[in-house]
Amino acid sequence: MSYLEQDNSAILSQQAGRESNARTYPRHLPLAIREAQGVTVTDMDGNEYYDCLAGAGTLALGHNHPRIVEAMERTLETSRPLHTLDISTPAKERFVDSLFESLPDEFSERAKVQFCSPAGTDAVEAALKLVKTATGNRSILGFQGAYHGMTSGALSLMGDTDAKEPIPGLMNEVHHLPFPYDYRCPFGVGGETGHRIGSDYVENLLDDDESGITDPAGMILEPVQGEGGTIPSPDAWLREIRRITRERDIPLILDEIQAGLGRTGETYAFEHAGIIPDVVTLSKAIGGGLPLAVVVYDEELDVWEPGAHAGTFRGNQLAMAAGEATIDYVLENDLDAHAANAGARLREHLESTAEQFGSIGDVRGRGLMLGVEFVDTDADWQGPGPHAPDGDFAAAVQAECFDRGLIVELGGRESATARFLPPLIVSVSQIDEIAAIFEEAVAAVTKTDAEPAEVAA
Repeated sequence: MSYLEQDNSAILSQQAGRESNARTYPRHLPLAIREAQGVTVTDMDGNEYYDCLAGAGTLALGHNHPRIVEAMERTLETSRPLHTLDISTPAKERFVDSLFESLPDEFSERAKVQFCSPAGTDAVEAALKLVKTATGNRSILGFQGAYHGMTSGALSLMGDTDAKEPIPGLMNEVHHLPFPYDYRCPFGVGGETGHRIGSDYVENLLDDDESGITDPAGMILEPVQGEGGTIPSPDAWLREIRRITRERDIPLILDEIQAGLGRTGETYAFEHAGIIPDVVTLSKAIGGGLPLAVVVYDEELDVWEPGAHAGTFRGNQLAMAAGEATIDYVLENDLDAHAANAGARLREHLESTAEQFGSIGDVRGRGLMLGVEFVDTDADWQGPGPHAPDGDFAAAVQAECFDRGLIVELGGRESATARFLPPLIVSVSQIDEIAAIFEEAVAAVTKTDAEPAEVAA
């Protein structure tokens, strides 16, 4: 029997028997995908799902978008090279044209680009090497709650210690600073006061000769923390961080791997704050669904020697063709504005759900990068601020969503935040249906939790 004739259970069983124990998504999203189109996927049993995971934000135009398919077919049909290391081609130059066109002029006019190995974490590693080489310094400033990938250097930047504790040899000197998580403010106050204290803390720390922090090679942050729970940084805070780093000649690296290319309602999330970074790491959406990662940075930092950073698969021509098509489509069709409007509609639905159920502590995000944090209102919570995050409730909601035809992922503290990353082409009617399914799922879990446990005879 061919795999196309098998059902979900058969393929999942085979996967479990052959793949690493590190596999993640199939454990809580138990499907094998047969077909995918636009915002939906269909499994081997014929069940259809709205895909609000979308390759962790990779599929900006959804599955099998005609513009991307056409670009890849054209590349394959014309005997173009598929793998060129860092040797240039017309496809590569067109991709860089489109990439630079998508960036603010003030940045792109001074920009250099480094193609990396194909994952976002490879771009982060390259960015770290870049600023360390340019400054001659070794330490890096990161933020609590951050996620920048799963390679060694990227792991050292992560706020979550579980993923890095078993791994020896994380020798990068990283200092984790407080991120302005408004709902769970690290200073216990939240709002404008909280993020002002946060930026003042960073500035005072950097000016303190007894802080224990050596001269930093750079600072890296996500304008919207993704895996950390869909936490947007306030515009005023980000502007202050830009001022602080600029005045102290600390290169500012912005990780736009998940938030970039229209998802947050601007082409890039840092544009909400009106700042210009020194370095931007990009992957996911810019490859049109295929593996591609780049670092774009100010030419002043371009001091490394030839061959200082390489990678065999940095010449993925098919990804560059797909990426060019994606970037051009996003810009031509103002998908950033659509993401802002569709995201506002989805957020309104989610906030309406939150008003009905006390288990929802916070709804947040930007554009089509939204999160819903679940809390345990019954727990004996002794800490400051809101109730404890409730990962069990979130997992139950995720399962109920899946049973009803909606794929959402979890993240944040205790994996208690349901995250929405639908393709940017999602329609208004699809937004309404996604929100309705989610509300039904929350209601179902709430009802189950409220039912008295059966007493054994």
